[in-house]
Amino acid sequence: MEHDTPCTAFTRTTRLAQGPLWQVAPLALATAGALVFDDATGRVIDLDPRDWDGSPPAPKRGRPRLGVTAREVTLLPRHWDWLAQQTGGTSAALRRLIDEARRADGGRTARRQAHEAAYRVMTALGGDLPGYEDATRALFAGDLSLLAERPSAWPEDLRTHVCALATPREDP
Repeated sequence: MEHDTPCTAFTRTTRLAQGPLWQVAPLALATAGALVFDDATGRVIDLDPRDWDGSPPAPKRGRPRLGVTAREVTLLPRHWDWLAQQTGGTSAALRRLIDEARRADGGRTARRQAHEAAYRVMTALGGDLPGYEDATRALFAGDLSLLAERPSAWPEDLRTHVCALATPREDP
């Protein structure tokens, strides 16, 4: 988990802190029962107290990261042959194909990911609160206005955060 990962810490249903993990983690560790959620996925972040002293991450020496990640790709020979014939090489062709697929997606993947993130937080913090089932149905029906009003008995911090997570972010 990167130290600059956007996250939110809750104690029960009250928001404790929100921001980069390096700022939120020490506050959460100092508060009994706090849970820290990754804002992109809604997953709980498991914190090791030895990793957090409250100071910002030190600048790394050497070349700056350009955001490029090397990973293994397994393809059939005909796929490698086709990629080898493309302008700009294999990596450029794969990036173009992925960008085209993302544009053609129409935001479906972003909506699904946002709804899943909101659902994880809802379940962890609001699963036993009144209106949970109605809120869940509204979330997966894609009715965000209904989602905002269904759990009206929920604490404001939780309702606001769930609604924010359920709203898909613009794709960079």
